[in-house]
Amino acid sequence: MTISMRFKLFAATAFGGLVLGLAGLGNAVAAGPGADACVKCHEDEVASYTKSIHGQKGNIRGPAGAGECASCHGDATEHVAKRGKTPLLTPGKKTAPADQSNAACISCHKSDSKRAHWEGSTHQARDVACANCHNVHGAKDKALAKITQTDVCFACHKAQRAELNRPSRHPVQEGKVACSDCHNVHGSVGPKLVKKDSTVETCYQCHAEKRGPFVHNHEPVQEDCGNCHSPHGTVVDSLLKMRQPMLCHGCHTPHGGAVLQVAGQGNNLRTATSGGKDGVNITQGRGCLNCHTQVHGGNNPNATNPPAQFMLR
Repeated sequence: MTISMRFKLFAATAFGGLVLGLAGLGNAVAAGPGADACVKCHEDEVASYTKSIHGQKGNIRGPAGAGECASCHGDATEHVAKRGKTPLLTPGKKTAPADQSNAACISCHKSDSKRAHWEGSTHQARDVACANCHNVHGAKDKALAKITQTDVCFACHKAQRAELNRPSRHPVQEGKVACSDCHNVHGSVGPKLVKKDSTVETCYQCHAEKRGPFVHNHEPVQEDCGNCHSPHGTVVDSLLKMRQPMLCHGCHTPHGGAVLQVAGQGNNLRTATSGGKDGVNITQGRGCLNCHTQVHGGNNPNATNPPAQFMLR
């Protein structure tokens, strides 16, 4: 086959594919009456639709370029012919079954990697519909703006709303941090819908200095930040679950392994050649971090005095 014949065959194939593609597009657009027909009865709905991202004519991936109203509500030919007596799909209504409502949205949004784990996710399993959180027709969607996103989430998550009003918290109410910065509400492989594969990896998005690696790692830090911190808010500084030394004593016994007492401690004081602590078995200043400053992990290479594995500076 000559080069000329190959070119003619390629051109014919490409033209045929283009014709088929346009034919398919034409079928999609002509699937049923568009917004111009719907507006006669649904004036408010069409007005809000045209202002939304779904109604943008230039959005080739949206309904405006693929059948408009029919792409979500189905073919309305019979609905129009019988003056509304034949019902249509109403995925935007909160009274519609969640599976039916979500199917219309997923048909277009399934290709988005952020929604790849929707099936089997917590929200899907609990029959949460897209319309419960999103305003499908509206020009503004509260769930997409940081400053208003919490209003949507707080409609169900009352406990988190209370925590985010405590003294030590992330600046969510100020709009600097949003729920979606940490959680993927459409499903994830991590616990509690966190965006990354684990809680620590999610926290490291902002708190990279806690990642390490360190010469001496603090195991609870590597396992889960939630072992010590309550991320939505607490009454203790640094989002800690409880104050020192009670928090640390949840895993560590007090110095010397003895019950804390003020009197009768003996006089085995610390010296240059003794261990890193003295004989007074009461937590110094009632705060472990007064001495163990590198609680997330330390890089001190010293192995003798004081022992670096105790997270001392």
